[in-house]
Amino acid sequence: MKRLIPLALALVAGLSAGAAAQATLSGERADIVAQLDDAATKLVQLAEAIPQEKYSWRPTKGVRSVSEVFMHVAGANYYFPSFVGVKTQSPLPNDAEKSVTTKAQVVSSLKAAVEHFRGVIRGLSDADLNKPATMFGRQTTYRNVLLTVVSHHHEHLGQMIAYARSNNIAPPWSMASS
Repeated sequence: MKRLIPLALALVAGLSAGAAAQATLSGERADIVAQLDDAATKLVQLAEAIPQEKYSWRPTKGVRSVSEVFMHVAGANYYFPSFVGVKTQSPLPNDAEKSVTTKAQVVSSLKAAVEHFRGVIRGLSDADLNKPATMFGRQTTYRNVLLTVVSHHHEHLGQMIAYARSNNIAPPWSMASS
């Protein structure tokens, strides 16, 4: 029971932050932030639950390690906004996937990157979502760029759940309901 109390408090804090971000938004952007918050909160919880000694673990050679996956997600949160005209100087080093490997650095970087992306969404209007964008050489809309980031979070959340379970680590939110 003592183990569940900090997890419950962390979950409430994460939900409160997400609710505060949504409170200032309406329409589609609020929906997009809700989906982002779902995956991002769980990614951060996994990053916090996985012990430092597992941050270099990878399922096989040539596949990203635990820290590399988290930093890949963080880096994307600074990169993808460029497709909607947001020019941000990423605070991450160019080789962040390889050089940012400590749990404290990874968790801090991931949290900051998620907050940065929430700010990007807050800086747009619902009307902006229909604006044209070019992403990876293909014509799309601002909406699709934002949804791609949300999808990217969910993709790597699934990957990190598999990594965690391969290391006998249960996702914190699944333990709270047991």
